Amino acid sequence: MGKKIDRFKKHMASFKDKVGKMNERLRKMSVVRFLSLGYLITITLGTILLMLPFATKAGAKVEINNVGDWFNLLINTLLTATSATCVTGLISFDTFDHWTLFGQIVIIILIQIGGLGFMTIITLIFQIFRRKINLFDRTVLMQSAGSYNISGVIQLIRTILIGTFIFEFLGAILLFLRFKFGYDFSNSKAIYYGIFHSISAFCNAGFDLFGSFSSLTNYVNDPAINFIIASLIMIGGLGFIIWQNIIESHFRWKNFELHTKIVLVFNGILFLVSGLFYLLFEYHSPSMEGLSFFEKLLASFFMGVTPRTAGFNSIDLSLLTPSSKLFTVILMFIGGCPGSTAGGIKVTTIIIILANLFSQARGREHIIMFKRRISSKLVKQASALFIAYLIVTLLSTILICSVEAGFNTTVAFEDVLFEVVSGVGTVGLGMLKVASLTMFTRILLIFLMYIGRIGAFTLFAIFFKEENDSVVMIPEGNVLVG
Repeated sequence: MGKKIDRFKKHMASFKDKVGKMNERLRKMSVVRFLSLGYLITITLGTILLMLPFATKAGAKVEINNVGDWFNLLINTLLTATSATCVTGLISFDTFDHWTLFGQIVIIILIQIGGLGFMTIITLIFQIFRRKINLFDRTVLMQSAGSYNISGVIQLIRTILIGTFIFEFLGAILLFLRFKFGYDFSNSKAIYYGIFHSISAFCNAGFDLFGSFSSLTNYVNDPAINFIIASLIMIGGLGFIIWQNIIESHFRWKNFELHTKIVLVFNGILFLVSGLFYLLFEYHSPSMEGLSFFEKLLASFFMGVTPRTAGFNSIDLSLLTPSSKLFTVILMFIGGCPGSTAGGIKVTTIIIILANLFSQARGREHIIMFKRRISSKLVKQASALFIAYLIVTLLSTILICSVEAGFNTTVAFEDVLFEVVSGVGTVGLGMLKVASLTMFTRILLIFLMYIGRIGAFTLFAIFFKEENDSVVMIPEGNVLVG
């Protein structure tokens, strides 16, 4: 008996030693790699749970006859888990028609984790169990939440959690009331639909339970549902750090930070202009055929909001005019705001690039916005981010077009571009039936959604070692551009 106890103690000591070494390796891991690994683990766990037999409805189970069928099911399930964790909305299986209640709950949990950032969830767990958050954890949290500096990051996380609960709770109540009294849903169905779609909208995920990949097309003429969903999308895509700054400034414009002013002004302009553009492009289009002027205005307003990485649609996207398709691609590429549930290159990135363009055209050396000078470092970062996403988008489009051309000749270039930007921008709007695409294309879309969530910079930082600039001043050379 004594020997067994000694062996058990040795095994426990060995296990503690291994855990300690693993913990030490995590401490030494860079922040970007830690974040990337966290999302990867979340996606893997989500895939495993969705692969369980009771996660799929009996009538929707895929027949497995060989290894190829099983691998195809695995890829489609992985795509769903990635899409939920990366709050995208691109899916092979319809959320309502294919998944059971268990599967749908797994999906909405993945959406919540992906929308808040998995480090925010970990912080909540640490707070519940009163575990101390060290310097390394705070650094990772700062990166995950999109904070400026490490001081006050825990308070920001608390603001995120409280704010998220408040907005999602209010959204769920309003949607419950509308589903219950506007469409005569049962109490349980109205509550469940209210919670699910409130979380999905706030996290800019685009998952819905209306079946047949219909999204909100059956509610295109419902002002309540359109405004509730659109408001949740805009609030979630605004950025957590914006909430904190607005609250700390007591809603006074003069006390807002430069970042907050840029986001609020240009976000508002973009929403307004987008709605007017869709009304102009789609007014006589088949996509809005049969709608009254008010309903067309409502549909245009909603379409001006949703391409900013939300993934819901109230009109048939396949009927959009070429102008609207291209405009939607541009909006998806821009995305939402930094430190939010949204994806894309972010509105601040495109504003800094455009401001630099106008400054160079006027012969100005510096960019001035709201009486503040934008540092050259930010201009370089914005330009590099734009180029990184452009490279990923173009290469992916070329690859998918070349692969799909050999298997599916009906796939058009503009639809492939639409799908690629939707994936890398974590939007979820799509022109193609994902389930009918080749295995290679679906795997690439999974990769694109993952890149879109962790960020292209993060991806490059994983593979390239950070180097400091040399202290030796290298002679300057001249190169002609333009």
